[in-house]
Amino acid sequence: MKWNRKLLNNVNWYILIVTLLLICIGIFAISSAVEVNKADSIGMQYIKKQLISAIMGIIVIIILQFFDYHIFEHFSDIIYFTTIAVLGIIALNGITVKGAKAWISLGFFNFQPSELAKVSLILVLAAVIDNKREELKYFTGFIKPCIYALIPFVLIILQNDLGTALVLLAILIGMLFVGGAKIRFMLIIFGGGFLVLLLLIVSHILFDTPLFFFKEYQLNRLIVFINPHIDPTGSGYHIIQSQIALGSGRLFGKGLFSGTQNQLGFVPEKHTDFIFSVIGEEFGFIGVLVVVALYLFLLWQILNIARNARDNYGRLVAVGVATMFFFHVLENIGMTMGLMPITGLPLPFISYGGSSMISSLAAIGLVTNINIRRKKIMF
Repeated sequence: MKWNRKLLNNVNWYILIVTLLLICIGIFAISSAVEVNKADSIGMQYIKKQLISAIMGIIVIIILQFFDYHIFEHFSDIIYFTTIAVLGIIALNGITVKGAKAWISLGFFNFQPSELAKVSLILVLAAVIDNKREELKYFTGFIKPCIYALIPFVLIILQNDLGTALVLLAILIGMLFVGGAKIRFMLIIFGGGFLVLLLLIVSHILFDTPLFFFKEYQLNRLIVFINPHIDPTGSGYHIIQSQIALGSGRLFGKGLFSGTQNQLGFVPEKHTDFIFSVIGEEFGFIGVLVVVALYLFLLWQILNIARNARDNYGRLVAVGVATMFFFHVLENIGMTMGLMPITGLPLPFISYGGSSMISSLAAIGLVTNINIRRKKIMF
């Protein structure tokens, strides 16, 4: 552990301020979603848990600043195999919540290790890609980071958590691209994989063949994504109600605690997956615009840190974090608008969820760590 007060001069306060603003917006939105304004509401329990998670995450940010981020590169193998072991145990004996066998009980709350697995994979892939920069020019070198990502991907699929598995895939693609992998290799592997998946889905629909990696309800989500009115009271219900909520907010919204779709319970999972619908209905297009602008500013700052990083490892970690946040925001906002399939991914810092909050703040801690050490400290 090494610390010098001069490192404080390199702190990116913009990232920390934007992150806190997003957390505050989330607290207000969750307050309305869990109906703390009603006399018989137990909503304050959700708010307290969210605040505790945020405080724990902020403590993680502070702790991370005392360690040079290269320590994660040195211990990348330990990080990786520990992550694989935990994911394997969860896949076999995890607690099932809302269909996903992805949770472990810590006594006072349930934790989702796959959330931290995303951050772990970023650290591990950055080390692998950094060490194999020259080999990425060849197909054999390209395959190694893919294998590193494939194992946790499969274990998380076995936990019935497709959304988080797709985040790992997005992280891998983003980091390989920035790491210098050949575009044709990426097209062969990922394009080929997409075509195989498409053929499996078509074959299942036409000939009722087994559908590996997919549950039937997940396939239904893909189908209603194309046209939610095929099943308006079933698989398409979430999208239809979310679109109604967003549209009814108009320019300035109906006001906090005044969203009818939200307060009357028409929007499902409104404090987690569909929190953006609550924001759209109660704060309108202006509120939505503010949230999107904050995310874009956050991503811009993280990419600036990647560009100014002292070395390739730091640059890759920052790019991995930016890719993770970008995919989360794109998928979550997209699914509430009917532009992306429903996968159950939370909106970073805003959706209710302790595991997501802590892992997201840990990722912020990594990029701020990279930023404060972007220059050599002169004594």
